[in-house]
Amino acid sequence: MTKDTHLDPSLKLRNAAWTDVNTVAKLIYDVCEADGDVTVATPAETLEHAWHEAGFNPLTDAFVVETSDGRIVGYEDLYNEKDYVDWNADGYVHPDFKGLGIGTTLLACVEERACELMKLADPELRVFIISATSGKDELGKKLLADMGYSPVRHFWRMEIKLDSQPTFELPAGVEFRPFGREAHARLVWEAEMEAFSEHWGSHKHPFEEWEFSKLERAEFDPVMWLIAWDGDKIAGFSQNRFRMGIGWVGTLGVLKPWRKKGLGLALLNASFADFYQRGMKTVGLGVDASNSTGATRLYERAGMSVASDFINFEKEIRPGKPLEDADQRK
Repeated sequence: MTKDTHLDPSLKLRNAAWTDVNTVAKLIYDVCEADGDVTVATPAETLEHAWHEAGFNPLTDAFVVETSDGRIVGYEDLYNEKDYVDWNADGYVHPDFKGLGIGTTLLACVEERACELMKLADPELRVFIISATSGKDELGKKLLADMGYSPVRHFWRMEIKLDSQPTFELPAGVEFRPFGREAHARLVWEAEMEAFSEHWGSHKHPFEEWEFSKLERAEFDPVMWLIAWDGDKIAGFSQNRFRMGIGWVGTLGVLKPWRKKGLGLALLNASFADFYQRGMKTVGLGVDASNSTGATRLYERAGMSVASDFINFEKEIRPGKPLEDADQRK
């Protein structure tokens, strides 16, 4: 934990504890509420699940700042996205406590932690940290810029409010079949890794990581996953769930041979129809604003609009070869 603290003397920095999960979740909600979009907040059960992710330990990889009476007003965690070179830092400062050095101190903590752990990385590879902030958070953007981070990508949360049940038509030969975990999990994982292989910042994650992230989360409901099949091959999928009071299209993908045939729009409208039947009229999703497959245009055609904007900032910790080069050598 960094000794280079910028905190106001009334505040205390410490490592996170397992017992902090509910308080940290409340802090995240308060920050998202101040930013104007609570649908992107993280419920306590989801946060606790993430804390159990392999390779992550909140006692060493997460930090909190608290007041003299023990109230948590700042939080930041650090996740190893890939091979100790691609890091994700996620931080929150309560809106009533900005300007007291909390964000600067927490970001310094995770940078120090990343520098410790990158000793485990291939010494030839470039090491970097990604940290996102709301497009409305001017102080957050300034803090990141002041600490050497540069904006590299915009992401949108898009939303639709349904006033009727949408209709859809699958391409010829394609049909939906119920998702069975034992029979289909690995096939869907393979399809997702293939569908997103060319997306910015994507990596092929081991099946066990994907399984934990997708199938072990509290919100997972196999009935809500729409898997489109063409014979014995998966053509596309929409991994849906409920999230923070709205319907959520978690991951929607179409495999290359079935693109530009209307399957993406059919998957989207089928998802909307399913949520509508379940009594949920508001549906959202997250998307890379510069998505190379034209996903943003597809969502706009389906009637969705941008509800929130988020910016990914990046800081290089060590120069070197891109991770993609190492992946290609394997």
